[in-house]
This record gives sequence, C-alpha cells and structure tokens, in this order.
Amino acid sequence: MSAPTRRRLSWSDPATRALLYQVVVVGLVGFAVWYLVSNTLHNLSVRNISTGFGFLNREAGFAIGESPVSYSPADTYARAIWVGLLNTLRVSVVGIVLATLLGTLIGIARLSKNWLVSGVAAVYVEVMRNIPLLLQLFFWYAIITENMPGPRQALNPLPGVFLSNRGLKLPGLQGDALDWIIGGLAVAIVLVIIVAHWARKRQAATGQIFPLGSVSAALLLALPLAGWVAGGASLNFDMPELKGFNFVGGMTLSPEFSALLLGLVIYTSAFVAEVVRSGIQAVGQGQWEAAQALGLSRARMLRLVILPQALRVIIPPMTSQYLNLTKNSSLAVAIGYPDIVSVVNTTLNQTGQAIEGILIIMAAYLTVSLSISIFMNWYNKRIALVER
Repeated sequence: MSAPTRRRLSWSDPATRALLYQVVVVGLVGFAVWYLVSNTLHNLSVRNISTGFGFLNREAGFAIGESPVSYSPADTYARAIWVGLLNTLRVSVVGIVLATLLGTLIGIARLSKNWLVSGVAAVYVEVMRNIPLLLQLFFWYAIITENMPGPRQALNPLPGVFLSNRGLKLPGLQGDALDWIIGGLAVAIVLVIIVAHWARKRQAATGQIFPLGSVSAALLLALPLAGWVAGGASLNFDMPELKGFNFVGGMTLSPEFSALLLGLVIYTSAFVAEVVRSGIQAVGQGQWEAAQALGLSRARMLRLVILPQALRVIIPPMTSQYLNLTKNSSLAVAIGYPDIVSVVNTTLNQTGQAIEGILIIMAAYLTVSLSISIFMNWYNKRIALVER
C-alpha cells in the first residue's frame, strides 16, 4: 500500500489560490468590523455617552396612543418597545391577510373574459403600483381625519358602529368567557387544518371526497360555543356611546391604524394581483381543457385544478410581497402610528442610545422577516412536486 501523497502549496494550484483568496477576504472583513466597532466605542467614550442596554429597565415616561396590552408611562422602555413591536405585528398580520385576499380577487379579475372587469382590474393594478406608498398613506390619513365628521356628527351605518375623524368605533366583547371562546376558536382552526390534511391524503388514496366544508363549519361553531359554556356563559357586548366630545366603550380602530392598514393593503394587493395572474397563466392550457372536459365550472376549475398548480409559481414571489408589506409598515411613523420605529425613535431621543435603538429595530425586523421566510419556504417545499 503506497503512502498518501502530500499536497504541495503552489500558486499554480487552483485549490490553493481559492483558499488564500478566502483567507484574505475573511481577514479584510474582520479588520473592517474591528475598525468600525473600535472607532465607534472610542467616539462614544470621548463624548461621555454610555453604551449598553441597561436603559431598557428605566421608566419610559411617555404615553403610547395605541396598545394591544396594558401600558402606562410608568412602565419601562422595554415594555414600551414591546408595545411598539406588537403594533407592528398587528398591522402586518392583518395587512398580509387582507392584501392576499384582495390581490387574489384582482389577479383573477384581470384574467376575466369580461373586458370591463379585466379593464378595471388592470387600471387598479397600474395606478396603485405606481403611486408611492408614502403618498397613499398621507392621502388616506387626510381623508379620514379631515373629511370625516366629528364625534357628534359621526356616521352611524349600523347599530353600535360609528365612523368619525376619531376613527372607527365598534362593539366590543367583555366577559369571563371571552378567553375560553378564543381558545376554542384556536383549537377549532388547528383541527380544521389537521382534518383538511387528512382529507387530502384520504382522497388521493381512495378517491372518496370528504365533506370538509360542513365539518369545518361545525368545528368552528361548536368549539367556541363549548368555550362559552365552559367560561360560565359570561359574555356581553360593550357598545360605544357618545359622552361629551368623544365615544366611550367598545373597541376603536384609530385613524392612524386605519390609514396605515388601508394604504398597505391597497398598495401591496396590486403587486399580489400580478403575482397571482402570472402564476395562473403559468399553468398549461391543457389543464384548463382537461378540467373543462370534466364539466367543471370556471370557478371550480380555478379552485380545484388551476390554483393548486399555480401555487408552486406564486409562493416564492408572494413571500417577497409579504416581506415588503412588513417592512413598509415602518412608514407608520409618518402618520403617527406607534409602531416599533416610532417608539424606538422616542426612546433614543430621550436616552441618547441611538446605536442600541437602531440595533433593536434591525433585530426586530430581521426576526420577523426571517420567520415569514422560514414559514413560506416550508410551505413552498411542502407543495413542491416530488421528483422520482
């Protein structure tokens, strides 16, 4: 058995050159990072500016207009930033759901054989995509705050619903059974997803169609009802009432939240519509003809044959639109919505911890964006065709 030959380091060896290039690049990047960090720390030390995240435990001392959790100015900066992050997540999640629904409808409408429907959808897409989002936010905020009547003259389209320049007031729910109802609804949604997955496997194996619609409706109705009973059937409506110069009671969608959500949904749905349209058009014409030969209506063709195949084309660019909507929510600071950027800006103005504040914002958006990407990539792999 011959002894293994030793590799000689030679510049003419491509592997050696590649290794040296990588070592040099890593060294240059490390030096650049060291220089920036050391220079920053030196400048902060010269100006007697403290570093670190110890300020997060200090009292914030400022109010936040909207908070999905309890908050007061006596709470810490960490609590204030948490409220800002929750506000960002709230508008992002609702915006993603609404933009997906609206964009899908408009994308399908663009392919309609009715020229009026397809024309209106095309005009919507071209107009909304080419107007900057910031201008749209200013427009919707001005419409809501300046063109809506005051609380005393608020529009009352439905009982308990009031629309004014203070926002949209809606009836709220109160009672000990509310948490039980929400828990029952969450369990029902999980069960519906599990049953849907099982039904698809069963249909692929046996060809038998499971009545998923009726079973899902029964679960979504029965489990929250069971939660209401388990919670002592204690639930009542908190109706908004006009007292003095404003409404009390109920739940409020503020003008800032409404304008931001409206702008994000309308702007992003135009891009989603093009993603859906291109995904549908990527499905071969033979699939349409085969579905038509089975006697399926156009709606059933789209739902059962075309859209499931188009998803493999739609998901990757749709992920980018979800990320764009989440990051575009940072424009909320322009209209006064207290998202994480607005709250951190107030924090760093009070504490002077600018670098730490920017790092917090970057870490928050990076975490949310990576979470969305991981979920969408998982779903994309799940629906991908398996090659043999």
